[in-house]
Amino acid sequence: MTLILDAFRGTTTRLTLEEVVHATGLPRSTTHRILDQLVRAAWLEHAPPGYLLGRRSLRLGSDAQGFVDLRSAAAPVLHELQLRTGMVVHLAVLENTRVRYLDKIGGRFAARVPSRVGGSAVAHSTALGKAMLACLPAEEVDGRVGAPMSRLTQRTIGDLRTLYQELHRIRARGGVAYERGEHTPGISCVAAAVRGPEGPLGAVSLAGEAGCLLETAAPLVAAAARTISVELVSAVERHPGDAPAETWSAETLARLAAIGRDGAWI
Repeated sequence: MTLILDAFRGTTTRLTLEEVVHATGLPRSTTHRILDQLVRAAWLEHAPPGYLLGRRSLRLGSDAQGFVDLRSAAAPVLHELQLRTGMVVHLAVLENTRVRYLDKIGGRFAARVPSRVGGSAVAHSTALGKAMLACLPAEEVDGRVGAPMSRLTQRTIGDLRTLYQELHRIRARGGVAYERGEHTPGISCVAAAVRGPEGPLGAVSLAGEAGCLLETAAPLVAAAARTISVELVSAVERHPGDAPAETWSAETLARLAAIGRDGAWI
């Protein structure tokens, strides 16, 4: 189990069965059996075509390099975003079919938003989750959402076809996702994903009362997500030994750094 878990170098690392066998040197049948046990125990999750760290690993590793870097890079950006807008700011990561909140900063409206640090929500019902799902290929969305899809309110997306249409609109908007009463009646959100070389590292959102002008806040959220992405890249450049070369190649670093210059996504 230790050999297998050590093969996953970060929170976004995805490995196939054959890659785990190669990394550990264990027999294929033994590796497959232990992987199944780790998935059932939530140490790993199976998101075809491979495996990712699961919710128990992420909680245990909340002080590990990945989350520390993300939260450190995000902290000043989140505070500035809250001061500029007066809205509730969230930082979250995608965890299988749900989003898990890493940070929440809010003013007087925060008590009305039923989220908490360490808590989670159904991904397809939140702007945070939809922003991150829009970064993934269709087959992975299938594996993370599946059917039937739970509906929390009358506005919650309830089928994959509608979800794919929504994800297409999010991509067409440059990664900005909206939520209007889909998770909690009377609350609206706008979110954008923090992107890394292997997919979404997290997402940032602003939440307010229904009817608030989310479109006005959208550029601020998108800029905040880009700033955090660039800061994470800069951290890797300052400490190149902390990241595997195959994950943070020179080409990848250049492409991610370009986000900060012209606002374009990868």
